Amino acid sequence: MTFLKIVLLALAALLVVAAALGLWVHSRDKAQAARVWAALEGAREAGPPRYDPAMVADLPEVAQRYFARAIEPGTPLHRVVRLEMEGSFILNGTPMPMTARQILAPPAQGFVWQAEVGSGLMRFAGSDGYHRAGAGRDRAAVESWTKFWLRGLIPLARVSGTANQASAAATRGMLEAIWAPASLLPQFGADWMQTGPDSAEIRFAEVQGIEPMQITLDADGTLTEVWALRWTDANPEKVHRLQPFGGRMLDMAQHQGFLIPVRVELGNMFGTPDYAPFFRATITRAEF
Repeated sequence: MTFLKIVLLALAALLVVAAALGLWVHSRDKAQAARVWAALEGAREAGPPRYDPAMVADLPEVAQRYFARAIEPGTPLHRVVRLEMEGSFILNGTPMPMTARQILAPPAQGFVWQAEVGSGLMRFAGSDGYHRAGAGRDRAAVESWTKFWLRGLIPLARVSGTANQASAAATRGMLEAIWAPASLLPQFGADWMQTGPDSAEIRFAEVQGIEPMQITLDADGTLTEVWALRWTDANPEKVHRLQPFGGRMLDMAQHQGFLIPVRVELGNMFGTPDYAPFFRATITRAEF
């Protein structure tokens, strides 16, 4: 056997081993997402209380206006929602088609977002997730990740278990509570402070170590904007720091007694001249 054949056989063997290892790691990533999804499904209450406007009678005017639009009286106050969506993910200025499904539990518990982005040879898929099984500042009980694979074989992004990533994921989970309006009720730990005629700041008693959520409403009480200062390195310097992240609600619709955003755009540096939304989505299904 010639030396060249030996080298080629060795390379082929390495490729087989690398592919097998990639498939194994990918399967573990998928199993993690499935496990956390099931845990969050288990957080859904079978018989939650029903909404009564008296529940918000002591809140600031802007909060009462929001809930008058967001939750119909008598609605079961489910705080876990399953979403399906389609839209575009903008990567390096190029819009790529996106479809996804997501489960959202209360901000202190977490979320899983599973998506497919792109098409053809450039199609990649994976998930973002955040799960806190404990309470308060128990960091040991937190798992968070961003894991995406090209064609299921090549890892494009595999970040997990870092304090930076967990902080960013916790802020995302807080902001996305707009898809489960019951999570914004004071009975479930949300603390409202009116900051202007049509704006408010919301903190959550069980979510520590991140900046509060900011919302803007129109005159009727419909949500128009949401944002927060988020710990991220999404900047030219690639340095972790607090930056505004958020976006606009472009359309709303009723789902099972809740008025929720069904068309949104979101991105880094919201509210500044550098804002460029990288995520545009239309909710095609919402189930509480």
